[in-house]
Amino acid sequence: MKIRSIPLAIALAAAGAGGLLASSAALAQAKQQFFPVLSGRTGPVAPNATPWANGHNDYMKLVNARGGINGVMTLVEECETAYDTARGVECYERLKGKNGGATVFQPLSTGITFALTEKVPADKIPLITSGYGRSDTADGGIFKWNFPLIGHYWVAGDTVLQHIAKTQGGWDKLKGKKIGVVYHDSAFGKELLPILTERSKMYGFELLLLPVPAPGVEQKSIWLQVRQQRPDFVVMQTWGVMTPTAIKEAVATGYPREKMFGTWWSGAEPDLKDVGAAAKGYSAVMIQHGAEPQSAVVKEILEKVHAKGQGTGPKDEVGSVLYMRGVLGALLATEGVRAAQERFGKGKVMTGEQARWGYENLNLTQAKLDALGFKNVMRPVSTSCADHMGSAFARVHTWDGAKFTWASDWLQADEQIIKPMVKASAEKYAGEKKLTRRTPEDCQS
Repeated sequence: MKIRSIPLAIALAAAGAGGLLASSAALAQAKQQFFPVLSGRTGPVAPNATPWANGHNDYMKLVNARGGINGVMTLVEECETAYDTARGVECYERLKGKNGGATVFQPLSTGITFALTEKVPADKIPLITSGYGRSDTADGGIFKWNFPLIGHYWVAGDTVLQHIAKTQGGWDKLKGKKIGVVYHDSAFGKELLPILTERSKMYGFELLLLPVPAPGVEQKSIWLQVRQQRPDFVVMQTWGVMTPTAIKEAVATGYPREKMFGTWWSGAEPDLKDVGAAAKGYSAVMIQHGAEPQSAVVKEILEKVHAKGQGTGPKDEVGSVLYMRGVLGALLATEGVRAAQERFGKGKVMTGEQARWGYENLNLTQAKLDALGFKNVMRPVSTSCADHMGSAFARVHTWDGAKFTWASDWLQADEQIIKPMVKASAEKYAGEKKLTRRTPEDCQS
């Protein structure tokens, strides 16, 4: 296990400082909010997880350049998991009590999320799992410490099926068709299946389940089945080296890329850049954002972080898909702390327990997002005790041979279907763990 400290530029507004750098003593006394990072810069997901960490850390530096969270500076420290659950838990245990205590963890792994879900209630540290983890943790009445903010796998599955249905002229046109599902044979991959199964029962299409063992560099047998059974569409729930391998096998077997649709962990530049023009037509549903090189927040990061030689990674990845997902992760983490300060003290360092209240009472309006540089990047987010997700929107982008371009308007997951699924699964978990639903009084705490 490797721990990596990330020095963050601290912007201090001090009268009479004369623009000089703060002394080491002043830096030591600066109020700091600790945000540990469970990174995956090595192993099978490194090409995808690395830009996420770089984006996360660059936004934390930008927050400091803006003056911190009401004057409280962010402090980041990484611990390398290599996308391994045991290493992720070890990193959590090592980091949770450092630097005054962890504010929040973002595991960037469904396996690690499952393991930490058992630990965080006792430690009183929240988890943000935007786009991954347990879908049923959107039910804050059972999962007090988990926050799948802005989307989970069932949102991804529902919106990608909505898009496919629209391309065919409506849900009724899917009756009798076959949809292949190429998925990582793990908790990550399997978490997508309940919503696909539910929709297949509703609309009469068949699912062809094609699990791929990790790390997924050998898929010839899978794509032989695709060639033999010729599904009408293929949905992919893959991650890391598994995704480009799948697309290359599709090219080799002649399966049309126009009929292939990834979820948001299967549709970023590292997945397609080596395939290039041969991947043209491949699409993926996005958890709101895509590549956003022209966004205001990216321009500000380039100006206030990279131009000063403080960028975490290469300048040319800034604004790419997974870099932006890391930026959004840091935005949500810091804005939850800002919300908590409104209750517990503006300009104070928040405990994990106080930050949890902020994530449960998040209200990022479009005006707030625009002011932070996220205009046209993401939609408003509003959470509550009952709803720990706060937004269920997505969009689809398509690879044109060199880059992604938007291929859909905003899609909203059908919560009339998803909310009962979330509640039923959360209640099942509560029964297994002998948990009781939170009281109205607890929801105010």
